Amino acid sequence: MDLLSKINWGVIAPLIVIQFILLIVAAIDLIRAEKTNGPKWMWILVIILINFVGPVLYFIFGRRND
Repeated sequence: MDLLSKINWGVIAPLIVIQFILLIVAAIDLIRAEKTNGPKWMWILVIILINFVGPVLYFIFGRRND
C-alpha cells in the first residue's frame, strides 16, 4: 500500500478520465458506423485492449467516410 500513497493522483486522474471518455466515444461511434475499415469485432478489441492508443487508432484508421 505504500506504493499507492506515493502516486501523484493529480496527474494520473485526468489521464484515466480522458482514457475512459475516449473509450466510450469510440465504442459509440463504432456501434453507429455502418462501414469500417476492417471487421467491427476487431476494432472493438483494439479499442478495449490497447489502452489510450486503441481509440485513437480507431479514429485515425478505422472510420470510413463513405
